[in-house]
Amino acid sequence: MRKSVRKHKAPVNRKGCPGWAGLSWLPAMEPVAPPKPAPIELYVDADACPVKDEVFKVAGRHRLHVYVVANSFMMLTREPWIERIVVSGGFDAADDWIAERVARGAIVISDIPLADRCIKAGAEVIGPTGKPFTEASIGMALATRDMMEDLRAMGAATGGPKPFSARDRSAFLQALDLAIQRLKRAGFAAG
Repeated sequence: MRKSVRKHKAPVNRKGCPGWAGLSWLPAMEPVAPPKPAPIELYVDADACPVKDEVFKVAGRHRLHVYVVANSFMMLTREPWIERIVVSGGFDAADDWIAERVARGAIVISDIPLADRCIKAGAEVIGPTGKPFTEASIGMALATRDMMEDLRAMGAATGGPKPFSARDRSAFLQALDLAIQRLKRAGFAAG
């Protein structure tokens, strides 16, 4: 003997679509626009930066706002997305201005001492030679810098840094473009 099994039908709403017919009393949901992604901003410690023109070239291509921070006035390309900041005060006034404003989504072009402060704030940091500074590498870079400073103070001839080359410019352009792409994939906006 075969038992008959009664199939249960899903309720149907007013438009004939399967679903919960009794939910027609719920208010219609208004579409909510997603939050606007935070913009990528570039900060340049400009007093001794040899790659300002490269920064402007890449920033123009990606439509990024650039803050060029220096202790004195300097001639720059006149573009609406390049903002010149002249700070007065002590030796580290430009570093202080940048470190107080950066956060995740910012890219900083700087030397080693400022790099440490910016990494702690969550920013991406690239040296003028294209070397990216990270949490893992900044400790060694600071230690090497301090050691070289001590050697110079004791009178040891250290020879100084090697001259800036075309290879350094190329490495910088590549590192800056990679940092921008990484931030775009993380949800930050260009332009």
